[in-house]
Amino acid sequence: MESRWVALDVGETLIDESRVWSVWAQVLGIPRLTLMAALGAEVALGEDHVQAFDLVGVPDWRDHWEEVERVYGGFTADDCYPDALPAVQELCARGYPVPIVANQPARRTPELRAIGFDPDVMAMSDEMGVHKPDPAFFSRALELMGVTDASSVAYVGDRVDNDVLPSAACGMRAIWIRRGPWGVIQELPEEARADTMVVATLSEMVSRIDDAWG
Repeated sequence: MESRWVALDVGETLIDESRVWSVWAQVLGIPRLTLMAALGAEVALGEDHVQAFDLVGVPDWRDHWEEVERVYGGFTADDCYPDALPAVQELCARGYPVPIVANQPARRTPELRAIGFDPDVMAMSDEMGVHKPDPAFFSRALELMGVTDASSVAYVGDRVDNDVLPSAACGMRAIWIRRGPWGVIQELPEEARADTMVVATLSEMVSRIDDAWG
């Protein structure tokens, strides 16, 4: 039997994205609360979250990407959830191989390494050439891990639509961390509840990780 892997998403799993959304509001000249409310509305409606920019009247938001990146400056240690690094370190200490694979720009990989994350596998969607929830994202992640049995991998993420349902569909063990806007607003479909571990923190996930294969 293959080793059991614990794969981790990044945004709202390891990294608190409050600062980057605040920078978007700053650069676009929109009150932070207004942009956050628009984001929450799109999440609640099950729409693509980038439609929040249309909702606040900035359909050309992509033209501001580089300015936002300049002001944001990338991930810092202060952006990490307090339990993020300790959880990864504890999993590694217990012998679990840990990949970090997520929908992020390629530049996030060196930023995460600079913060102190040193997983067995790390790749962002821009590096992989495919994005969640495309099943090909999870297939590519398995290739990077060198894993043939998807059920030997638990995937931890904050979104039902991007993380929980597609990872389970490809045969992984889904773990839903309920924090951030998606974790607060989304709900699990009835048919997914029995097979999905739900946790409030990564600390809880680590303490219960064996149950993912229970």
